[in-house]
Amino acid sequence: MNLFPDLAQRYSQEQLSAGAAQRLAQEIAFGPVAFQVSRLMVKTGILEHLHHSPGGAELGEIAETAGLSRYAAQVLLESSLSIGTVLFQNGRYTISKAGWFLLKDKTARINMDFVQEVCYQGLFDLEAALLNGKPEGLKVFGGWTTIYEGLSQLPENARRKWLAFDHYYSDSSFAQALDIVFSRPVKKLLDVGGNTGRWALQCVARNCSVEVTVMDLPQQLNLMREAVKGHPGAERIHGHHADLLDDNVLFPQGFDAVWMSQFLDCFSETQVTGILKRAAAAMGTGTDLYIMEPFWDRQQYETAAYCLTQTSLYFTAMANGNSKIYHSEDMIRCVTDAGLAVVEIFDGLGLGHSILRCRRA
Repeated sequence: MNLFPDLAQRYSQEQLSAGAAQRLAQEIAFGPVAFQVSRLMVKTGILEHLHHSPGGAELGEIAETAGLSRYAAQVLLESSLSIGTVLFQNGRYTISKAGWFLLKDKTARINMDFVQEVCYQGLFDLEAALLNGKPEGLKVFGGWTTIYEGLSQLPENARRKWLAFDHYYSDSSFAQALDIVFSRPVKKLLDVGGNTGRWALQCVARNCSVEVTVMDLPQQLNLMREAVKGHPGAERIHGHHADLLDDNVLFPQGFDAVWMSQFLDCFSETQVTGILKRAAAAMGTGTDLYIMEPFWDRQQYETAAYCLTQTSLYFTAMANGNSKIYHSEDMIRCVTDAGLAVVEIFDGLGLGHSILRCRRA
């Protein structure tokens, strides 16, 4: 298994002393507690108050500012002290570097909100999901087979945080991805799993003549049509409803480019290969298929890989029970098994995406 250098160094040999390893084991054991405390330190404004108090703040002041009892503020602060998000000196609490990142790093905030609103309750059933190959945690929201069927019906806050999470990671890569896709002539583009049409809108804004067809579930196409309505170029965005879990569903033909962004991570390896086989059958000899994914092994920094491998368990417990954030070698094997060949790889897009440009072998 190949890894980018920073990951290989971290994952190939022991990094911790015995004491640090023992501490990490306890951090894992109390992980849910640390998560909820840290979330409330943000929500109640305590970390924000400490951020604006260079000299620190006393317990009574913090409790009053946060609108909490002295007891409530005290247990949050003492827990945060041992977590490492605050420091204590001369009777006053101050924010630590980790607390600052928790408060100000947008990635940390997006991830925390997503875990809280979408994943937290359902992760209780992770063991059952792993054993059954089904998203057993999804029942906290509804009785759908996958989260995608019920996305439009999720509780408003959960749907909003799901979309914020999805868009945050993909949107950061769009500008560079547009340069790659439109470096070749593209008159007709098929956007597979196009969700709310954000990529489609970017395409019609970039190229004044391109026609984009979004291929997705009917309920997702309804969300897409509503989202693109009134935007410039919306008349050049079309819908093609399809359930790609149905092996009998074929891809439409006649496209210069096929685009799959953060789409194939929604399926098992067997399903990915099957989808790509059907895509290959509809492609011409000059058709490019672009797969954009945040492959965890191709991250420049280990922190990004950590976020991605943990996100895989969302797919297990909540999304569908059998997919993940892929290692690039696994995805390339699926591409090859589907009768396609990777002709070019682009790394380092946005927050850590890569694009595989594929053609029929």
